[in-house]
Amino acid sequence: MNHMLRAGLLSAILCALPLNAQVGKIVIAAGTPEDKALQAIGNEQDPQKKLTMYQDFVQNFSSNPVAVVYGNWQLAQYYQTAGDPQKAMEYGEKALAGSPGDLDLLVMQATLAQQLKNGAKVLDYATQGGAAYNAIGKQPKPAGVSDEDFAARVAEDKESEKSSYEFLEAASFDSIVNENDPKTRMSYIERFTPAFPDSRFSDSIASYAMLALSQLNDMPRLMTYADKTLATNPNSLPTLLLLANAYADDSKPGSTAKAITYAQKVIAVAKADAPDADKSRKISAGAAHSTLGYAYMKQDKTQAAIPELKTAVALLKGGDEQSYAVAMYRLGFAYAKLGRLTEAREVLTETARLGGPVQQPAQELLLKVNAARAKGGGQ
Repeated sequence: MNHMLRAGLLSAILCALPLNAQVGKIVIAAGTPEDKALQAIGNEQDPQKKLTMYQDFVQNFSSNPVAVVYGNWQLAQYYQTAGDPQKAMEYGEKALAGSPGDLDLLVMQATLAQQLKNGAKVLDYATQGGAAYNAIGKQPKPAGVSDEDFAARVAEDKESEKSSYEFLEAASFDSIVNENDPKTRMSYIERFTPAFPDSRFSDSIASYAMLALSQLNDMPRLMTYADKTLATNPNSLPTLLLLANAYADDSKPGSTAKAITYAQKVIAVAKADAPDADKSRKISAGAAHSTLGYAYMKQDKTQAAIPELKTAVALLKGGDEQSYAVAMYRLGFAYAKLGRLTEAREVLTETARLGGPVQQPAQELLLKVNAARAKGGGQ
């Protein structure tokens, strides 16, 4: 879809969508003073003079809302081309005030917000566009229009705006993916879902929602999302694994047993030792073995945890560096807990060289293990 309005050629008149007022379009009638002013601007080759002319255009025709929208849009595009996305977005906001449902405008604004790495604004524009698109055809049928003609027009309108809708859907999804704060991510998801129902990203959105709720320790909402996902896909590895981890970290009675159940289900579904097991399945199985070992340690079954953690390390090495580091730390901790200090030292020495959040605790535990070995304790 062409997102640039051009002066000249009927002053960039686009076809109006009278049946669907939410999706705005700009129409400036030919032969009007506004049209003549735009033709003069279109004939100007000097960019700086053209900028001034557009500023004058907005001021001179301030009583014409359509002209104001169009002029501010052109000013936004000028600053976008000039490499000033902040200024461009400010003029785009002024244009949107007069045409809030224009998907072309919203695509431009979302693009500018992406350039500024402003995820919240991306969500603002994208969800506004999603709502506008989904409102197409929701208005009462105009008098004198047959049901067939109305349905055909709605289908045509939706098809013409589909690429913009899909761009905004993807842009808002990217903002969810790139947001690391779980509370903010969850707020994005709650805005995304009604704006993009039946999204092509639904499965991933559910996974990110459950991850955020797990980080927020909101088990009731986490279970709601998980139950919804498992109802349609009972073997969803991301969902099962996330539940295993969430219950492993939960302090409520019975949670550790549930963590073990879900981790074992992941291992059974992933079938990491099958000939057709791909990298993703092996990583899922490795993470589940790591969680299983951790849960066993919480139950004071450290001896049973060690083979699970060794399997986890073997499956995760070279596949998922962070999960590998966590499994290594847990294995080193298990060895240390059992007094197998030489093995603990070997594992923790390697773990301490790895980056990520377990590096510091691995280094601290390694110091304790070395001190214990120096005193002649352990094996």
